[in-house]
Amino acid sequence: MEPARLLSVAPSPAFWVAVVAYAAAAAMLFVVLAGNAKARPLALALVAIAFVAHGADIGWRGTQHVHPAQSVREAIGFLAWIISGGYLLASTRYRLTLGGVVVMPVSLVLLLVARLSPAGTAAEDLSALGRVHISLATVGVGLFALASALSAIYLVEERALKRKKFDSMAFKDRGAPLEALDRLSHRLVWFGFPVFTIALVLGAVWVAKLGENLDRLEYALALVTWIAFATLLVARQIYGWRGRRAARLTLAGFAGCLAVLVIYLIRRIVE
Repeated sequence: MEPARLLSVAPSPAFWVAVVAYAAAAAMLFVVLAGNAKARPLALALVAIAFVAHGADIGWRGTQHVHPAQSVREAIGFLAWIISGGYLLASTRYRLTLGGVVVMPVSLVLLLVARLSPAGTAAEDLSALGRVHISLATVGVGLFALASALSAIYLVEERALKRKKFDSMAFKDRGAPLEALDRLSHRLVWFGFPVFTIALVLGAVWVAKLGENLDRLEYALALVTWIAFATLLVARQIYGWRGRRAARLTLAGFAGCLAVLVIYLIRRIVE
C-alpha cells in the first residue's frame, strides 16, 4: 500500500504579510479602543491588508494542490479568513473596535495553528462528499463565530450600561446600538444554521459510508452545538428571546464548535 501523503507545504510570503498585518491591526485597534479615534482608518486598512494577504496565501496553497477542504487543519485557516472578512464587512457599517481587538488575535492564532502546526497525513478516504462536508461546516462555524463575537460585545456593552460605567472602553466604543448587535447576531445565526445543518447531515452520511460509528465525542458535540442553535432560533421566534439570553446561548453553541475543531485537529495530528 502507498504510504499516506504528508500535507506539509512551506508557508507563502503572503502568509508572513498576513501574520504581521493581523498583529499590527490588533495593536492599532487597541490604540483606537484606548481613545485615539484618529487611528481607526489605519487599523481598518491593516485589517484589509491582512484579509487580502490571507486570501492570497490560500490561493497560493491551492496552486500547490492544498485546498481549504482538504483537511481540518486547512479548514481552520479558511475559518480565520472568513472571520476576518466578516469583521471587515461589518466594520463598514458599525464601529466594532472592541470586536476587532478580539477577532484579530483570534484570526492570527487560527492562521498560525493552520500553517505551523504538525501537518499530519492526508486522509486517504477524503471523498468529494467529505470535502463538501468540511467546506460547509467551515462556513457555518465561521458565521457562528461572527455571531458569537457580536454577542460578546453585546454582553460587555450591556454590563457597562447597567453599571453606568460611561467612561469604560466598552461604552466609549459604542458604534452599534445594543438592538443592532442583537439583530445582526441573530441574522448570522439564521444564515449559518441551515449551512451547519446540511454539513452535519452530510458528515453523518460520509461517516456511515466509511463504516465508522457515530459515537465519537466530536459527533456528539456537533449535535449538541446544533441543538443549542436550534433552541436559540426557536426560542427567539416563539418566546421572543432577545438580548442577554440569546447572546449567552450563542456563545454556548459556539463553544461546542470550538471543542469539535480542537478534537478534530488533535486527532489529525496524532494519527
